[in-house]
Amino acid sequence: MDRRSLIKTAGMAGILSLGVAPAVHAQPAIRWRLASSFPQTLEGIYGAAEVFAQKVNAMTGGKFTISVHSGGQLVPAFGVVDAVEQGTVEMAHTAGYYFFGKDECFAIGCTVPFGLNSRQMTAWMYEGNGLKLMQEFHAQYNIVSFPGGNTGAQMGGWYRKEINTVDDLKGLKMRIGGFAGRVLERMGGVPQNIPGGEVYLALDKGTLDAAEWVGPYDDEKLGFQKVAPYYYYPGWWEGGPQLEFYINDKAFASLPAEYQEIVKAAASHAHVTMQALYDARNPLALRKLVAGGAQLRGFSGEVLQEALKHSHDIHAELSDTNPGWKKIYEDYANFRKDQNLWFRFAEMSFDRFMQSQTW
Repeated sequence: MDRRSLIKTAGMAGILSLGVAPAVHAQPAIRWRLASSFPQTLEGIYGAAEVFAQKVNAMTGGKFTISVHSGGQLVPAFGVVDAVEQGTVEMAHTAGYYFFGKDECFAIGCTVPFGLNSRQMTAWMYEGNGLKLMQEFHAQYNIVSFPGGNTGAQMGGWYRKEINTVDDLKGLKMRIGGFAGRVLERMGGVPQNIPGGEVYLALDKGTLDAAEWVGPYDDEKLGFQKVAPYYYYPGWWEGGPQLEFYINDKAFASLPAEYQEIVKAAASHAHVTMQALYDARNPLALRKLVAGGAQLRGFSGEVLQEALKHSHDIHAELSDTNPGWKKIYEDYANFRKDQNLWFRFAEMSFDRFMQSQTW
């Protein structure tokens, strides 16, 4: 009796009683290093990489181990794309918009001003053309990419004075970068790009007039309300910022097929877990901030409309000068249009009603 017939007629219990085991493919022990762009103090953002590594380890029975290193430990925080591209490290966890200076297309994989919210971004990546288009783009840098978490909509930053009109932004020195910095500049502001650890002192001394960070859970740890009490919303430049896992293409291709699927599954798990953490912890952090002196303010319609106008102008200019941007952004914008058509009805109406309740 051959092996296949034996399995069919005897079943697993019979096979084991006969001392015959089905073939098991032994998987190799693999060790990777992951370079994060974030400090360990940012539990939510940095922590998504730890969640990913732990899940890979558990799903492979400890055979596939990934050590996670905070920004600067292995390579500079903003050097992770070069490190993955060159194979210096096997993978990284970062925010694509940090690298818009290399190519503005990197930012679309994270967020752009007045872009998709977090749910819409996940939908574009997994059910639209987002993952396909971004992976095609990243392949130019020897990178295989997967979504790696989302904070949800962020706050609009901390200000030493109130911002009521567009004129209040003129000459405003604000720690802000990427596309948001370009938009602010067109509105008369002065974008500044300084490390997070220097922001508090700069606000205290008046070297900065304002600074954007993330949202209540991360902001509450930094004490900005003591030196810049006006806390604005929404962060129109970060309506659904997505982090990404960047993997060296040769390293990924060398994995057994089962491990490749595990990497994909672990990335999805980390993606969902990060959003859940921020949604769960932001409310309490916001209460603490207000109790500590933060004064919540919403950006006026005038400010938002002016920012939207300049954002559209920049996006259109990039479509004229960057063919890669044009290809990806057109699909992104069309998806956003359909998503907003849907969200304005059931989703937004339900949210507006529920959030008006005092319970």
